[in-house]
Amino acid sequence: MRFGIWIIFFCALLSAGCNHKMMAVSSGAPVLVDANATPETKVLFQNLMALSKDHTLFGHQHATEYGHGWFGDPDRSDVKSVTGSYPAVIGTDLSGFTGRPEEEVQHTKQVVRKVVEDTYDRGGVVTLAWHFNNPVSLGGFYWKDSVSLPAVKYIVPGGEANGKYKEILRSIGEWAKSARGKDGKLVPMIFRPFHEFDGGWFWWGAPHCTKEEFVSLWRFTVSYLRDSVGVHNFLYAFSPDNQFQTEEKYLARYPGDEYVDLLGVDNYGDMGRDGYKLDAAEKKLKIVSDCAAKKGKLAAFTETGLESLTNPNWWNDVLLKVMKSGDLHLCYVLVWRNDQRSPTHFYAPFPGHSSVPDFLKFYNDPYTLFENDLKNIYSTK
Repeated sequence: MRFGIWIIFFCALLSAGCNHKMMAVSSGAPVLVDANATPETKVLFQNLMALSKDHTLFGHQHATEYGHGWFGDPDRSDVKSVTGSYPAVIGTDLSGFTGRPEEEVQHTKQVVRKVVEDTYDRGGVVTLAWHFNNPVSLGGFYWKDSVSLPAVKYIVPGGEANGKYKEILRSIGEWAKSARGKDGKLVPMIFRPFHEFDGGWFWWGAPHCTKEEFVSLWRFTVSYLRDSVGVHNFLYAFSPDNQFQTEEKYLARYPGDEYVDLLGVDNYGDMGRDGYKLDAAEKKLKIVSDCAAKKGKLAAFTETGLESLTNPNWWNDVLLKVMKSGDLHLCYVLVWRNDQRSPTHFYAPFPGHSSVPDFLKFYNDPYTLFENDLKNIYSTK
């Protein structure tokens, strides 16, 4: 069993009970990108900030849409099958919202809307990635030599495809405004566009646009969604890959405090993919956490994981060790997806996997929070 924690308004975090439960109550006024954010979005920001003092929420990408050997089963998640709880953070993606036939796009929007609404209704947290298909050329969201065009310069204000980009953003915004819980309220979402922008594998990556073009793209995206489309249930997350060693390098393409609510980092390389470089991983997370604290922002480990979980003790010997290092304040950590077809492309355990015992130890650690631990994450009560 693990100790429950209650966050009391204007009080310290207090231990209570032993039923693997968490109640979050926020205090203080958050400073958000959107001054007109919905009350639930503001409270989510505050509660995540409070929880990150002593805990980190665990997240899994596409956790409820599919898993290892299955697809589309209702009320299922590989993490839930192992622990009895959904992840606290569910990651989904807007990749299917563009670059496909309209009928397919509408179906995808319905599927993702259900994921978002179901997560909110259960009391979990939603984060949206955006593997954005190139809007001006073939190639999909990856950069493909001789096929892809450097789309950023075309879609920023003044670019010849800016009008098309406005239509895409308006479509996303109207979808966001249609996602409502059973209580009738808009679902807060952590929107994480243009991730891993310091690499060259996506068309928005550093080799394919200037710093000024990227900053213009980010600022326009946020401003248009917020001010022109009227989206007020997004928190905006900034997350490069792990190619930095200093705060200055981390912020090299930072669009400004007025356009970011959460600072994150994606790091697979230091966490086992390219060998275990835990000191490097800790240093980078410390840069993110400290920078966020100075700016009054949330911090998160926005993507990580070890494909195939070839180290059965990875959860505690690697991930939890890094997360607990250096006085970090990370509101969540998210591991990547479990593919339904590939026997090797998975990042979370499933029943029978050799890492299940270590993952249960990770689950039962008071530092980690799963969905069952979250109560009233969208309320001050």
